[in-house]
Amino acid sequence: MSTLSRLPWPQYFMEITYLVAERSTCTRRKVGAIAVKDKRILATGYNGAPSGVAHCLDVGCLRAQLGVPSGQRHEICRGLHAEQNVIVQAAIHGISLAGSEIYCTTQPCLICTKMLINCGVTAIRYAESYPDQLAEDMLRESGVHYEVLPFTPRTGGPCLPPDAPAPDQGGGCGGGCACGGR
Repeated sequence: MSTLSRLPWPQYFMEITYLVAERSTCTRRKVGAIAVKDKRILATGYNGAPSGVAHCLDVGCLRAQLGVPSGQRHEICRGLHAEQNVIVQAAIHGISLAGSEIYCTTQPCLICTKMLINCGVTAIRYAESYPDQLAEDMLRESGVHYEVLPFTPRTGGPCLPPDAPAPDQGGGCGGGCACGGR
């Protein structure tokens, strides 16, 4: 009998979620999300500008230029959230997310939460909290299971450039990686 152990499914999927986040083009926070059903990945998504549109890495972040705090004024952001991109990717390929579970590096915001509820997901698991009480209330009311999975990425986690704003200034990667949350 082998003494080697396998990663538990939740850790396996969360590890992949952090790897997906590495594709992010957001200058403030790298976020990844995946949809899973029956232990199979249906779709992936990371935060960034729509296809064919200049990325924030290339043109800068309007919200940062205007001094908008994290979590506010999403309507002036060039990017889509990771969860929105999961939904879009699934829709483009004709894949229903009904009955799936979502793994995210960060707790979904209120808008993404409402979209995921309407997609019929059964659970949302995330590693990093996001202060959105209404989103949590709606998940509870809708019956969608949600939980924080204590997690430290083995891959090193998503890091931002050294000149990115500090976490207390709306920046940082969320921690758990080589940059120490910088």
